[in-house]
Amino acid sequence: MVNNSVSIMGILNVTPDSFSDGGQFNSLDKAILQTDLMLAQGADIIDVGGESTCPNAIPVSLQEELDRVIPVISALRTRFDIRISVDTRHAEVMTEAVKAGASMINDVNALQNEHTLHIAAQLNIPVCLMHMQGTPSTMQQNPVYENVTADIIEFLKQRVEACIKAGIARENIIIDPGFGFGKTYEHNLILLRELKQFKTLQQPLLVGLSRKTWIGVATQQGPQERLAGSLAAAILAVQQGANILRVHDVGATRDALRILFAVNEKQHD
Repeated sequence: MVNNSVSIMGILNVTPDSFSDGGQFNSLDKAILQTDLMLAQGADIIDVGGESTCPNAIPVSLQEELDRVIPVISALRTRFDIRISVDTRHAEVMTEAVKAGASMINDVNALQNEHTLHIAAQLNIPVCLMHMQGTPSTMQQNPVYENVTADIIEFLKQRVEACIKAGIARENIIIDPGFGFGKTYEHNLILLRELKQFKTLQQPLLVGLSRKTWIGVATQQGPQERLAGSLAAAILAVQQGANILRVHDVGATRDALRILFAVNEKQHD
């Protein structure tokens, strides 16, 4: 943990088609090596995902997702003393991932899929509720909001209430506005500018900004060249209260945060 309020979540996509790193870590050996690297660079949590949720992503079968993530989670739990998150929308994957060693659920569909609320309550571990307008295959087809920040805050408020009603402890609930998931370029800019408003929900705030398409629009760079833009966005997010940063570039993010916190601490001397 870079300081007491901000954790770095390293992204481990064991998929062939994720937008930035698809195919890079979808073998067990490569996944273990990447995890070792991210931990050495300062990751606090490793987020393992077996289904791409980038725009126009093709859904995979439940068995395919299980086959991708469960061996990796089991291997990581055997080799490393780390917090492992499973990035999934499906109750069966949540259950098997926790059996294999995961201790957090990161759900882009905010526990709206069948049985996921009930399963998450039974598992009794932290869960991140993310906002997404539509599905990965439709979310970028003309997303519309009356007021993007207010609409998403209301959605997350309702999902938090649904979780608590289902028996999930409030202290286990994390929220994520879902940058890039059913948002235009302008929506993402507004959300980052108004991110502090999400603190009114009084839940830990996770943001996934790393290498997103809207950063590429702003910088006119491809996914692999978006590090500088991603770091700038991460710093802006932390200044507005983000508690967890989900990132591809762990070491660079850690160093950027160290500068931010060093400056802030000096201001308070």
